[in-house]
Amino acid sequence: MTDTPTPPATAEELRAAILERYESLSKRLQQIARYVLDEPNAVALETLAVLADRSGVQPSAIVRFAKTFGYDGATQMQRLFRDGLLSGAAALGYSERVRQFSETVDGSAVGDPAQVLAEFIEGNTLALQNLSEIVSAKDMAAAVAMIDKADTVYVAGFRRSFPVAAYIAYSLHQVDKKTLFVDSVGGMTRQQVHAISDRDLLIAVSYHPYAEEAVQLIEDAVDRGAAVLSISDSLVSPVAKPADLVLQVREAEIRKFRSLSASMCLAQALVISYAFAASQTEKRPSALRPARNRATE
Repeated sequence: MTDTPTPPATAEELRAAILERYESLSKRLQQIARYVLDEPNAVALETLAVLADRSGVQPSAIVRFAKTFGYDGATQMQRLFRDGLLSGAAALGYSERVRQFSETVDGSAVGDPAQVLAEFIEGNTLALQNLSEIVSAKDMAAAVAMIDKADTVYVAGFRRSFPVAAYIAYSLHQVDKKTLFVDSVGGMTRQQVHAISDRDLLIAVSYHPYAEEAVQLIEDAVDRGAAVLSISDSLVSPVAKPADLVLQVREAEIRKFRSLSASMCLAQALVISYAFAASQTEKRPSALRPARNRATE
């Protein structure tokens, strides 16, 4: 007889359980898991029928998902998110605000350039506001510490992610951090990272649909013992799961065009935070600076 798992008591515990068990779930349950992680406010407030429609599954699949984690049904699981929403006095969720905005924009004809500009400004404003809610101070501090600790920072981003990775690499160079930009020109990705080691950091930027080059690059970096910082749109994406730390970014999509404004904002904040932290370290008397003994770290 199989023991029924003890259900997580809080939304945060459920989130941790989903991340831990994600790879063992079926593809259908993984689809629901991603929706639950990305849309906690919707899970709290919407009916089972609405959740099923938005996540692209049958209502029975959501019930099965809840029971997989030890709940009697979907309602018990939803109550966790509802309690968290009420205790945090959260405003209307990002996804719902985006949905309302998209319905307004998509339902109107394209007007003059000023109208298009206004639409992109509003959509990107929503994405930037959400960025401050999903990237914690703890995660930012950890990311800066990873950059500081690394001997060499390798930065990679392909296709749509390329501009973000290029900016990070350029900016780190500007603040005198030893950095290698993996641009994959001539199909030389593997050759560009052949020297990566356990003393280094790979920053990989990738969004859905995730570039195969990014996934392979992360796997190679992990095999060589390098630390990995991923910037991605989901905590369970193939570039996020193997990473030591994930900074999640959910970009705006206006008239089917996806932006990079939030990603660029995050990249700027990350590099400037590192530059400030490094300058503060340099100002400290040498006798007070911590020894960097990688063998004992």
